[in-house]
Amino acid sequence: MVNKAIFKSYFGKLIAGTNTVNHAGAPAYALTAREALAQYAVTGTFNDTFHANAGEQLDAVVKLAAEVEPEFLAKVAIYAAEKGHMKDMPVMLLAMLSALESDAFARAFPKVVKSGKMLRGFVQVMRSGATGRKSLGTRPKKMVQAWFETRTVDQILHAMVGNDPSLPDVIKMVHPKPKDEARAALYAWAIGKPYDVAALPAEVMAFEAFKRDTALPLPNVPFQMLTSLGLSREQWAEIALKSSWQMARQNLNTFARNHVFEVDGVAEKLAVRLADPEAVRKARVFPYQLMVAWQMVDPSVPTVVKDALQDAMETAISAVPTVYGNVVVCPDVSGSMSSPVTGHRKGATTVVRCIDVAALVAASFLRRNRNTRVLPFENNVVHVDLNGRDSVMTNAAKLAAVGGGGTNCSAPLHLLVKEKAKVDLVVFVSDNQSWIDAAGQGQTTAMMDQWAQIKRLNPAAKLVCLDIQPYVQTPATGADILNIGGFSDAVYGAIESFAAGKSDAGEWVRTIETIDL
Repeated sequence: MVNKAIFKSYFGKLIAGTNTVNHAGAPAYALTAREALAQYAVTGTFNDTFHANAGEQLDAVVKLAAEVEPEFLAKVAIYAAEKGHMKDMPVMLLAMLSALESDAFARAFPKVVKSGKMLRGFVQVMRSGATGRKSLGTRPKKMVQAWFETRTVDQILHAMVGNDPSLPDVIKMVHPKPKDEARAALYAWAIGKPYDVAALPAEVMAFEAFKRDTALPLPNVPFQMLTSLGLSREQWAEIALKSSWQMARQNLNTFARNHVFEVDGVAEKLAVRLADPEAVRKARVFPYQLMVAWQMVDPSVPTVVKDALQDAMETAISAVPTVYGNVVVCPDVSGSMSSPVTGHRKGATTVVRCIDVAALVAASFLRRNRNTRVLPFENNVVHVDLNGRDSVMTNAAKLAAVGGGGTNCSAPLHLLVKEKAKVDLVVFVSDNQSWIDAAGQGQTTAMMDQWAQIKRLNPAAKLVCLDIQPYVQTPATGADILNIGGFSDAVYGAIESFAAGKSDAGEWVRTIETIDL
């Protein structure tokens, strides 16, 4: 009798054999070089994760970058910055691109480096030696100089916030050419050199005057430049009401400590702005950032402000598609999902775990599609009592409270097969490092075996594997399976298009390829 674990009978299309192993040592399918680079671009933060360290990520990205043409590398950098809302990865890709003989670097630079934070990140990567050099070089230096030439005074002042390197450090490195006396005075003031006081921009003049007399009106500069000046609660209230949406969301506890909410009307006005749908969309906030803000907000922050965060969440999840038919969402709640979503970083590790993001995606689908079935899994499917009428925050908190166990991606599919369930779309949110179901498998994964059986009952069914970690192995692949990565709202558009039959499994990479340089 032949070994049926190896020589299985398949119905329908032959399942492709595995061609790699995942980080847990189990059989898996490798993503192509383009898919893998895109996966790293929207999930990689160069911090230690549960299964891989920062150095391994860096080595993998460098290797993959050498396997694609410069134009695609440039487009991935742009996609990571504009759609993935990443910070470190886009500038790393840009730095690698700067060493290649291609004009793609010059075309991509202004689309990636739009803020002072991105500029400082790019300069730090260039001088770190990670790309083979410890200085900017001629072409990168010219692009940084051009960045200064196209910035307003307000943008320069906001870029002054932050270090390693600081903006004055960058100015000293590249020596941007001032376009007029005001810009010359601004650069000199920034780096602590003698300057023409009369030529200073009005904003800087006002700031210097305020430092001498804090009874003067607040200057129009980033609030971080004012915090050491002993501001009154009324001045803090003015800062709060003038702040950007993201800055307000990030500093609610700071405002509370400085008695901002004791000033009449401030809480209500701030709540209106936080809940404003247009402001939320413009801020490009991650839903999980709102969840964390809501969880971490100090008890002294008024209820009206806390409620505004929940209203903002409703807007933030508006990109979650409404999918007709039978939808099943499978959030991974195994032990590895308790690791920080952006990895471990000394002194700056995020409190957001992978399981929090997975839970939020599942709760968001349930909120937008009341008939969604949620099947959390680890070794097996875990029962969690959810109500589609509850808030996203409430359901996400229930799911995120589970945690533990091994990773068995085939478990939810096995349950659906056992039930002979009717399904149209199945969405996994995981790190995709399935291993519990690996024992005794032959040329395929257990997940693919179970999916083949689901397809026998549901020929039009589609599977989405949403990976939120920088790993490039998947337990499932095929024409009816979309492998996609990241945790921005860009993934929802891809899922919606795939579910509606408007795109195929290669659409994610093709979306990147269509970016105009």
